[in-house]
Amino acid sequence: MFIGEFHHTIDDKGRIIIPSKFREKLGNQFIITRGIDNCLFVYSYDDWMNITNKLNSLPFTKRDARVFNRFFLSGATDVELDKQGRVNISSPLISYANLTKDCVIIGTGDRLEIWAKESWDNFFNSTKDNMSDIAENLFNESVNL
Repeated sequence: MFIGEFHHTIDDKGRIIIPSKFREKLGNQFIITRGIDNCLFVYSYDDWMNITNKLNSLPFTKRDARVFNRFFLSGATDVELDKQGRVNISSPLISYANLTKDCVIIGTGDRLEIWAKESWDNFFNSTKDNMSDIAENLFNESVNL
């Protein structure tokens, strides 16, 4: 499981260090794609296969399924760690997530997310005061946190 928050920078060549804590679970090669909320999603190959199997089971006759598949899968890139633990992120993905210099990499269970620091700070600050309402709406009484 991926958990935690790490601050890194992306260099002029589009390379970012993947925290060593995550490298073993990800493996040497993994997938980066467009995420939701203008961040990037990072999946190990096994988790990626689970996601794509679910997406492939959606009916292509449903417009939302076609739109989501196009958005999510067209941005997917197969990446490989270099000897310094970095990956090269493609320019379309850098542009999508507005990555410039300071980035935040967070673990969200089955995936990592890569955020521009400013976007992450905006998301976090706009959400933190609503967490009790979100938790109340999301979890029923049978789920104890």
